[in-house]
Amino acid sequence: MDLLADLSAALENKTLTSVDLVSACIDQIKDPAGEGARVFISTNFEESLRTAQAVDDLRRAGKTLSPLAGIPVSIKDLFDVKGEVTTAGSKVLSTNLPAASHADVVARLAKSGMVIMGRTNMTEFAYSGLGLNPHYGTPLNPYDRKEKHIPGGSSAGAAVSVTDGMAAIGIGTDTGGSCRIPAAFCGLVGYKPTARRVSLAGVFPLSTSFDSVGSLGKSVTCCAMIDAILSGETYIEARLPDPTEIKIGILQNFVLDGMDNSVSRAFEQALTKLSAAGVTFKDIVLPHLNDLPSLNARGGIIAAEAYDIHKELLIEREQEFDPRVAVRIKKALEQSPGEYEDLLKIRHDYISRANQQTSRFDALIFPTTPITAPKLADMEDDAEYGRLNLLALRNPTVANFLDRCAITLPTPSPGTAPVGLMLMGAAMSDQKLFAIARRIEQELA
Repeated sequence: MDLLADLSAALENKTLTSVDLVSACIDQIKDPAGEGARVFISTNFEESLRTAQAVDDLRRAGKTLSPLAGIPVSIKDLFDVKGEVTTAGSKVLSTNLPAASHADVVARLAKSGMVIMGRTNMTEFAYSGLGLNPHYGTPLNPYDRKEKHIPGGSSAGAAVSVTDGMAAIGIGTDTGGSCRIPAAFCGLVGYKPTARRVSLAGVFPLSTSFDSVGSLGKSVTCCAMIDAILSGETYIEARLPDPTEIKIGILQNFVLDGMDNSVSRAFEQALTKLSAAGVTFKDIVLPHLNDLPSLNARGGIIAAEAYDIHKELLIEREQEFDPRVAVRIKKALEQSPGEYEDLLKIRHDYISRANQQTSRFDALIFPTTPITAPKLADMEDDAEYGRLNLLALRNPTVANFLDRCAITLPTPSPGTAPVGLMLMGAAMSDQKLFAIARRIEQELA
């Protein structure tokens, strides 16, 4: 379902108003039986409705508007909004001064006329792939809610805001999978762009080397349409390639280890279906990926950069941090002098090698995560939490480390926990990846 395109057409045809659309989202957020209290860290319904009314008035007056004007969007609690405090899912930043201006991407959303529904919950400082937050609660995955599965992270609230109709699209960040993991766990499409395409000005950082701004939506088209706004580009619906024109490499090492049965089955079924449709698949091995666990054993590049951001707060107020997040940040203290600089050089070399090895393919394919969403009860033990977090992050992090664009698509799996299928393109091949992903989305459906 191309939700954003459908809503855009309904608003333009005046069969739907933005006020009605936003009001329905507010009702979902306020529903006492729903997840709204855990999905959003803050909301401003009066401002949301004022924006919606203004868009409706302009449309009735015959003004030409952005295609997404009047459509509700949620934003992760990492983005500055003028007059609001950016807490990054923490308590320790809650006493900070309000932002003096919008983050660049928030300014672009506002200029397009989209309606911001609020700031979504997340793992504190975006440093986990599971989505837990001890300060604001953890929103539950829409799959089998009685069993209380986690949403994935760090953009946890962003995912559930979309699955539960609290927003039409969610904006998140992706440093090691933080858009794609919750999208995969919750049955959505999640997009990580080539990082340099989207401005990070006004976005609270985790890792300046790895951070990117992406989205979580109902379809590839939804993510492509919002990506155009976030990147400041013009959205043009691309020609979709015929399946026989698509050449994809199946990554054989590192990412296929430890798959649970449901992920393995869904992945094989998807490959079989796409192969029957005419997609060309060839196996590929990137041996250097096997080094990633040892390179990250002491937190790697991300921990080093995160510690540089948080070291003063940790010295003064560590007791206010999520202890699991503080432990991960402080892994950087185990690194030897010069290790961070060496890791940057190694990453640069691996990017160059991967570009050469994959140049014959349009994209690489592998499971987004080797597991489906664990239960919240599984998170009680720190050791199990750590093991599952590393598993959730393992595959998505490949795209961040190699500075690439990547997208996760839900595989058809009625009655079972959602499973994500990841396509990874070359750096700056975002539009090509969107076109390929849309074709594959159609074939899988």
